[in-house]
Order: sequence, then structure tokens, then C-alpha cells
Amino acid sequence: MPRYRLLLEYDGRPFCGWQRQDNGPSVQQTLEEAVYRLCGETVRVQGSGRTDSGVHALGQVAHVDLSRPLEPRAVLGALNAHSRPAPVVVLACCQVDETFHARFSALERSYLYRILNRPVRPTLDEGRVWWHPKPLNAAAMDAAARVLEGCHDFSSFRAAECQAESPVKTLSCLRVFRQGDEVIVLARARSFLHHQVRNMVGTLALVGQGKWTAADLEAALQARDRARGGPTAPAQGLYFRSVRYEGEPPLSDTL
Repeated sequence: MPRYRLLLEYDGRPFCGWQRQDNGPSVQQTLEEAVYRLCGETVRVQGSGRTDSGVHALGQVAHVDLSRPLEPRAVLGALNAHSRPAPVVVLACCQVDETFHARFSALERSYLYRILNRPVRPTLDEGRVWWHPKPLNAAAMDAAARVLEGCHDFSSFRAAECQAESPVKTLSCLRVFRQGDEVIVLARARSFLHHQVRNMVGTLALVGQGKWTAADLEAALQARDRARGGPTAPAQGLYFRSVRYEGEPPLSDTL
């Protein structure tokens, strides 16, 4: 049974998230229905990460098994045609060995968070950034972010509904920098807890406003208590950026 690896881009606004659910359309459901229109097969499309409602993707990876071989370019074209008008596209498609698994073969994942930091609300990027009209000190946020890098118990940045067996994760990189009117946050790790990136961003924003210091962030981390962490940043600023597999180059920590 041939397996295909898909590189995906999507706008998360109309979706209830990656995973198929009963309360609205999902990215997974959209792709599975596109496969059905292509070849009449009921399949399960496996993603490398489960993005929440409203979260976008620049480089989500998924795989799907079909009963007969098709040219990858034919799969790409058909899925893009049959998924319209939903805002999800297949950027690349290739056939892979059956040992490849989009989720379990992943060695590292990265996320990007966009904060529009200006007094005037967004127009073209409405729903794609977190509008934060009060000034943010990106340099202070970046310096404080060093506290969170490394292996820690991230209970203070974990959603209550998180199903991970352990709150301990290794955050390989957390960078904050300004690019014009935007403050960009880049996070890289093998895996993340539910809402971990959004909770870290919301907390770093307190540092950027001068309400918290790096010492406050350290105290919140050590408390291992979600009530001690900062607020959850909204979903619309978050992007699943990329994922790395065996034999591939390291993920970039710059734009």
C-alpha cells in the first residue's frame, strides 16, 4: 500500500483544529474528504502535530496511505482541487517508505508566533496576528526567554486539558525579535504540551510590557503551577512552522 508524504499550508480560521471533530470542519477532515473524491477511499490522514482551532500552518507534514500507486504530482493536484474552497493546500507530495510516520518519525518541530505591535489594528492580517497595541520590549522578552530553554517541568505553561503523560519537555530554542511593527517568537522542540507556546508567548508579553522580569518568569516556571504563569496568547498569531525528520538539515531559528 503506497504511502504519500504531504507538505501542507493552511489558514486555521475556519477550522476547529487539525483533528476531525463533531463540532465543525477540521483540516484532517478536509483532506480525507479530498482523498475520497480522488479515489473513493475512506482513509485517515496522519499529521505531524495537532494544531488548535484558529492556528495556522506554514509547513505541516502529513501522510496518507492509498490502495494503489499514483504519481505524486497527480495526488498533489487532485487534493488541491478537491479541497477547494477550504483554505488548505498541499505544497509538496512524495511517495515514502511505509516506515515513515508523520507524527512518530518527527525529530523536532518549530512554531512561529506573530505579534502586531502598533497602535493601529490590523486590516490585511486580521485573524493572522495577535494585535498588541501597547509597546513591547522585544529585547527584554528575548533575554527572559533564555530562562525557558532547556529541559524543564512546564506545568506552569500547560493547558488543563493537556493529555501528555509528562509535563517535562526540552525546549531547544526560544527566540524573540522585532521585525518592523511585528514582534516574532520562534520556538523549537521535539514536542510541545497543549497550549505551551501560546502560554509562553502570553507570559513573555508581560515581560515586554515591563510588568514582569526574567526573575518573575523563573519563579513561574519553578512553581509548576498553571495559575502562576501568564495569560494564554490568542490562537490567531500562532503558526506551525516546520518539522524535521531523520536525514534532514536542522530547523532554522531565523526567518
